[in-house]
Amino acid sequence: MTIKRVRWDRGRVLQLEHHSELLRGNPLGDPHVRRLDAWLPPGYDDSKKNYPVLFDLAGFTGSGLGHTGWRNFDENVPERAARLVHEGKMAPCIIVFPDCFTALGGNQYINSSAIGPYADYLTRELIPFIDSEFRTHASREHRGCFGKSSGGYAAIIHGMKYTKYWGAIANHSGDAYFDFVYRRDWPGALNVLARHRRRKRSPGPINIAEEARGTGDGVDDGRVRRFLKNLWQKANPGGDEIHCLMMLAMAATYDPDPDAPNGFRLPFDLETGEEIPGRWKHWQRHDPINLVKRYKDRLKSLRGIFMDCGWRDQYHIHYGTRILSKRLREHGVEHRYEEFDGTHSRIDHRMDVSLPFLAKALS
Repeated sequence: MTIKRVRWDRGRVLQLEHHSELLRGNPLGDPHVRRLDAWLPPGYDDSKKNYPVLFDLAGFTGSGLGHTGWRNFDENVPERAARLVHEGKMAPCIIVFPDCFTALGGNQYINSSAIGPYADYLTRELIPFIDSEFRTHASREHRGCFGKSSGGYAAIIHGMKYTKYWGAIANHSGDAYFDFVYRRDWPGALNVLARHRRRKRSPGPINIAEEARGTGDGVDDGRVRRFLKNLWQKANPGGDEIHCLMMLAMAATYDPDPDAPNGFRLPFDLETGEEIPGRWKHWQRHDPINLVKRYKDRLKSLRGIFMDCGWRDQYHIHYGTRILSKRLREHGVEHRYEEFDGTHSRIDHRMDVSLPFLAKALS
């Protein structure tokens, strides 16, 4: 396969630095000074007109800065957008690439006392910052967001809860139907955390009540803290450790508690693996499939909703996206839902559909 480097006007990518007051002193000690990239479309420098704006919300373990760098056998997002503009398939717009990475591997772009106010960071700080730096159409009718996985989840949630900032959204394989998407990963996460339990295992009789002491109501008995400390010192964590980290990041997002160890609670008992019903309900309150009815009027006010998912998604997100589409239709919310022959991986080509959709909706 040969990738031909483009010869048409590719626009240009600028890197900016933003000093966030909202992220200053965040619970994880992550930087409050963040770099972010912005792509200016072909013709921006030669005109005086204003442009619609898209925010690219990266998935878990990613950052917007990773979407503007060189890609092997593929285009990065600015190259893709430039090609689509050149081919006449997409109207020119500005694309912003925020950095919302955290010590827990990322976040879901919502406010959490255990991670930080990342929804407010996007809407109350970055949006006015971008509007002050570039010639934008500074209104929700001309501003949209899109993303994949955690970024796709963020797009649909922002379309529900933060509608006054966004006019259209695109959700690629975004987390939904938590009972399918997350439950299956918790046994593996518990096994990883067991390596950091207080006492080492030994063959023979065992008193489960004694072993499980200190793990009630989703409280960490110390193994989560030790796991995180160990992982943060590693140069190259293993795949099972990253999946465990993802589950902890979700717990910190969906069930934060300033009074709990590490600032959040867990939905399953660390020793027995039993579901803690009261804690799991906190997760379900953040599941998009459970929020459509509540936010249907806000969703109806959007100028465009695009969703898609591969029918071989290894995290089974296509089932949740199907339910989400079903709920949207039940409540009369117009949207476009597509499926394709693919997994959760290497699906940037789907932006060939979503970016023109968004640009048209926001023009």
